[in-house]
Amino acid sequence: MAACGRVQLLLLLTTQFSCVFLTLGFRPQPNVNLHPPLIAINRQLKAGAASSVSQPRRASGWRLAEEACREDASRHCPKHTWNNNLAVLECLQDTKEEIDISTDCNHLLWNYKLNLTTDPKFESVAVEVCKSTISELKECSEEERGKGYLVSCLVDHRGNITEYQCHQYITKMASIVFSDYRLICGFMDKCKEDINTLHCGSITTGDKDLHSQGEVIACLEKALVREAEQQDQAHQIKDTCKKAIMRVAELSSDDFHLDRYLYFSCRNDRERFCENAQAGEGRVYKCLFNHKFEEAMSEKCRDALTTRQKLIAQDYKVSYSLAKACKADLRKYRCNLDTNLPRAREARLSYLLLCLESAVHRGRMVSGECQGEMLDYRRMLMEDFSLSPEIVLHCRGEIESHCSGLHRKGRTLHCLMRVGRGDKGLIDSLCQNALQALIQSADPGADYRIDRALNEACESVIQTACKHIRSGDPMILSCLMEHLYTEKMVEDCEHRLLELQYFISRDWKLDPILYRKCQNDASRLCHMHGWNETSELMPPGAVFSCLYRHAYRTEEQGTRLTRDCKVEVQRVLHQRALDVKLDPELQKRCMTDLGKWCSEKTETGQELECLQDHLEDLVQDCRDVVGNLTELESEDIQIEALLIRACEPVIQSHCHDVADNQIDTGDLMECLVQNKHQKEMNDKCAVGVTHFQLIQMKDFRFSYKFKMACKEDVLKLCPNIKKKVDVVICLSTTVRNDTLQDLKEHRVSLKCRKQLRVEELEMSEDIRLEPELHDLCKKDISRWCSTVMFGNAQVIECLKDNKQHLTHPCHQKVFKLQETEMMDPELDYQLMRVCKQMIKRFCSESDAKNMLHCLKQNKNSELMDPKCKQMITKRQITQSTDYRLNPVLRKACKADIPKFCQNILSKASDDHELEGQVISCLKLKYADQRLSTDCEDQIRVILQESALDYRLDPQLQLHCTVEITNLCAEEAAAQEQTGQVEECLKNNLLKLKNEPCKKEVLNMLKESKADIFVDPVLHTACALDLKHHCAAITPGRGRQMSCLMEALQDKRVRLQPECKKRLQDRIEMWGYAAKVAPAEGFADLAVQVMTSPSKNYILLMIALAVCVLFLVGLLCGRITKRVTRELKDR
Repeated sequence: MAACGRVQLLLLLTTQFSCVFLTLGFRPQPNVNLHPPLIAINRQLKAGAASSVSQPRRASGWRLAEEACREDASRHCPKHTWNNNLAVLECLQDTKEEIDISTDCNHLLWNYKLNLTTDPKFESVAVEVCKSTISELKECSEEERGKGYLVSCLVDHRGNITEYQCHQYITKMASIVFSDYRLICGFMDKCKEDINTLHCGSITTGDKDLHSQGEVIACLEKALVREAEQQDQAHQIKDTCKKAIMRVAELSSDDFHLDRYLYFSCRNDRERFCENAQAGEGRVYKCLFNHKFEEAMSEKCRDALTTRQKLIAQDYKVSYSLAKACKADLRKYRCNLDTNLPRAREARLSYLLLCLESAVHRGRMVSGECQGEMLDYRRMLMEDFSLSPEIVLHCRGEIESHCSGLHRKGRTLHCLMRVGRGDKGLIDSLCQNALQALIQSADPGADYRIDRALNEACESVIQTACKHIRSGDPMILSCLMEHLYTEKMVEDCEHRLLELQYFISRDWKLDPILYRKCQNDASRLCHMHGWNETSELMPPGAVFSCLYRHAYRTEEQGTRLTRDCKVEVQRVLHQRALDVKLDPELQKRCMTDLGKWCSEKTETGQELECLQDHLEDLVQDCRDVVGNLTELESEDIQIEALLIRACEPVIQSHCHDVADNQIDTGDLMECLVQNKHQKEMNDKCAVGVTHFQLIQMKDFRFSYKFKMACKEDVLKLCPNIKKKVDVVICLSTTVRNDTLQDLKEHRVSLKCRKQLRVEELEMSEDIRLEPELHDLCKKDISRWCSTVMFGNAQVIECLKDNKQHLTHPCHQKVFKLQETEMMDPELDYQLMRVCKQMIKRFCSESDAKNMLHCLKQNKNSELMDPKCKQMITKRQITQSTDYRLNPVLRKACKADIPKFCQNILSKASDDHELEGQVISCLKLKYADQRLSTDCEDQIRVILQESALDYRLDPQLQLHCTVEITNLCAEEAAAQEQTGQVEECLKNNLLKLKNEPCKKEVLNMLKESKADIFVDPVLHTACALDLKHHCAAITPGRGRQMSCLMEALQDKRVRLQPECKKRLQDRIEMWGYAAKVAPAEGFADLAVQVMTSPSKNYILLMIALAVCVLFLVGLLCGRITKRVTRELKDR
C-alpha cells in the first residue's frame, strides 16, 4: 500500500508537471530528459488509460500518437508533443472546426478522457494531492468513489481550492471534463430528456465529433435563454437541468477554453482582439465582451458571446471575475440572503447590481475591484438590450415596429427609450416597466460612460462644455442638461440625453447627487423606501414631487428640506423644466390636453407654455399640476432655464444682484419686467417675460410676491376672486375708496399696497395684461393697430391715437383707462418711459400723482428732451378733450362747472369725451371774470397753453379743420407750435366763411382781451413795454391789456414798433368782433365795455347819462307832486 501511495504521488507529480507546462503554454523539447522514475510512472499511467481502448500491449510506451490518432497527430500536432499523451489530447481537442478528425481517433480520445475521469488511480491521485481540500469540502468527501464523482465535485468547487498543486491538477482535469458534456458528472442524467426534446444531440456514444459535444451544451444554453425571453411560448426546461446548465456555465467561467462552443466560435477573434489577454479568471471573456460590437468580430462569435452574457444576466456567478471581486461585498451587505425572494431572482445580475448600488448610494464602502466589475456589466446591459429578457419579451412589438436594425452599441435600447418618451407613438406598459427596471439596474446616472450611445453622441459636448468635470463624475449629466438647447449642444447628444433623462426623472434615486443629498429628507418627509426597493403604491416621480413641495415651504408652513437637499432639488427642477416629458406627474395628468391643445407645439419649451395658455380649458387634474408648477416658477423663475438663458445679458447688466441670491422669491422676474425694454433685452427674453406676465393674470397665486404680500387682504376683502387682474381691481378700488374717504386706517395692509402698486405699473405696459380691455378692443386692434407690436404700451397708445374711430365698448374702456392714468400719471407707461430722465431732472421730488403737472410746468425748459416734450403735449391734448381727464382742473372748478356749464353736463355721458365743451364754457366765463379764484387760475393756464398750440383747443380744431388746412397749412406743419396757427386764423378772420369756426376765433379774441398772456404773439411783441410801462400792474382781468391801450393812446409814451403794430391790429379785430358778434346780454356788454380801449370814455359817458337821468327824475318828481296836491285841494 505504501508503494502504491508512492506510485500515486509520483503519478501526481508527473501530471502536475504536464499540467504546468500545458497551462503555461510550454511544450517539452525533444532533448529534454525526464527523471527515469517519472518516465516509468508516466508509462504506467498511459498503459492504464489505454487498457480499455486497445488490445493488450506493452504497458510502457503506449502513445495516442501511435494508435488510431497517428495520422491526425502527425498532421495537426507538433512533433515534440507526440510523446506526451496529454499534449496530444489538448492539441487534437483544440483543432479548428474545419479540420476533420477520423472517427476512430474521436472514439479513442473519448475513451481516453472517460478513463481519465473514472479510473480509480486518478481518484487516488486526487485524494492524495487534494487531501486537505477534500476534508474541507463536505460535498466532495461524501461522494461515492470509483465512478468519477470525486473529480467532478472537485472541478465544481475548484474556486474554493487554495492548495496550489490540487488547483493545478483539477484545472487540467476540468479542461478534459468540459470537452464533452457526457463527461460532466450527473449532467447527462439531469438533461437527457431536454436534450432529446430540443434535438440538441445524442447522448449515446456514436459518430459525434468532439466539436459537436460543445454544441450540445450551447444548444441547451440557448434554449434556457429563449425560455426566459419567450416564457410560455418556449419549451420549459426541467429545473434540475436548468441548475445543471447554469452550473456548467459557472464552472467554465474561469477559463475561456472550458466553454467549448464559445472557444471554437471565437478562436480567431481571440487572436485578433485579445492576443495579449492571459487565460484564466475570465479575462479572455471580458476582452471579447469589450470588442463584441467591433465590425471585425465574426457573427458566430458575437452570438456565442451574447448567449454567455445572457446567462450572466440570469446568474451573476457565470461571470468569474464579478463573482470573485464582489464575493465579500455581497456577503457584507447580505445581497443573497433575502428570504422573501426566490433563489432565481437572487442570482440575477440586476438584483446583485441593485443591492450593491444601493450600498454605494448610501455611502457604504464597496471595494474598488467590485465597483470596477459592476461598471463593466452595467455598461454591458446598456449596450445590448437583448441581455434583458424582460425587454426582449415585452418590447418585441416596439422593436419590430420602430427599432429594427439598430442592435449595436445601445442604439436599440435608446430607440426603445425614445418610444417610451412618446416620440414614436404609444408604448406598452410592460415594455415601459422593463425599460425602467433596466435603467435602474444599469444606473447610468452615476456614470455617463455606462451608456455607450450617450457617451459617443456627447463626446464633443463634454470636451467643450464639461471639460472641467472629472471623467465619469455624475455631474457630467447635470452639465449636459445645463447646456441643453445651447449652441454647444449637438442634435444627436440632445436626443440621447433626453431619452435617458426621461427614465431618470421617473425615479429620483437614479440621480446619485440628488439621492445622496436628499435621502434623509425623503425618508423623513416622503416615506421613501430603500434605494433598491420599489412600491407599486408610489407612482413615478412621487418622491421628487414631495421633495419640491417641501423645498419651497416657508417656516410658517411647516417642515422644510435641509439646505443641501433644497439646492439639489432646485437644480433638478431647473433642468427638468426644459421638457414637459421630464415631469412624470405633468405628462401623466396632461396627456389628453397635450394632444388636444398642444399637438402642434413641438418647439423647445412650447408645450408647457401652451398648457399655461389654455389653463382654463384643461381638465381639473392637469390644471392643478400646471397651476402648481406655474406657482413654483413664480417663486423661482430660474426653473425656466430657457428663459434665464435668453435673458442672460439683461440679468448680467441689470439684475445680477438678485440673480445671485440662492433664494429667489420672485425678485428676479420683477427685475426682468422692470428692465424689459433695456437695450440688452432681446426678443426671446422679452417674449418669455411677457408670456409669464400673461400667465400671472390667470391666477394671483402665480405672482409670488403679490401672493405673499396680499393673501390675507385677498381672503378678507376679495374672497372667491381668483384672476389676478380682478384681484388687483378689487384691492385698488378699496385703496382708492379709503383714500377718498380720508380713513385713518386703510383696510388694505401697507405691504400689500406697495406690491399692488408694482402690479398696477406692470399691467400698464401691455394691453394683454389687462384682459378685459384687450378682449373689448380686439377688433379695433386688428383694424387700426395691426402693425403695432405688443409691449411698451404701444398698442394702448395706438388705440388712444385712434380714439375717434373705436367701437363703443372699446372707446368706453380706453376713456376709463385715460381717466385713471390722468389721476395717477405713474400708471401711464409711455409717459413714464419716454420722460424717465426728465422726471429725474425736474420732478424728482414731486409726488407721483403730480408728475404730469410738474412736467407741464417744465415743458418749455431749454433742457427738456424733445421726445418727452412731445409726449407731454400729447397728454395735454388728451386732457383738453374733457375736464374729467384733468384732475387738477376738475378739483379747482368743481363748483363752477355745474354752475355755469350745466346744460353741457346734462347732455354728456360717462364714457364719452365732451370734446372740450366744458373747458370752452369755462374759458368764456373767465373772459367774463365770473370764475372762482382757483378755477380762474387753472383756466388761465389752459388758455395760455392752448394759445401756443391750437391742438389744445378741441373746439377750435373741430370747427376750423378745413380753414387751418387751407389758410394756415404752413403754420400747422411747424414742428414747434408757438401760436402761429391762432395768429393766422385771427389775421384771416375776414376770410372765414364757416360760422362755427369764425365764432371760435372771435372767442379767442374775446379771451385775449381778458389777459394778454392768452395772446402769445402780442405778449411776445410787447414784453419790453409791459416791463417798462406796466410793471406795477397785476396780471389778469385785462389790467395789463388796459395799461398797454392807455400807453398806446398816450402820445407821450413811445411803444416798440412791433408792439404798437400788434396792438393796432388787435383793436381793429376787436372792433370787427364787436360788429359781427354784438353782445348777447348785459354781462357780455359789461365785459365789452370793461375790456374796451375807450373804457374810461365810455364809463364817463355812462356816468353823465346817469346824472342827467337823475336830474330829470328830480325835476319830474317835483311837477308830479304839485299836480297831486292841486287835485287834493279840489
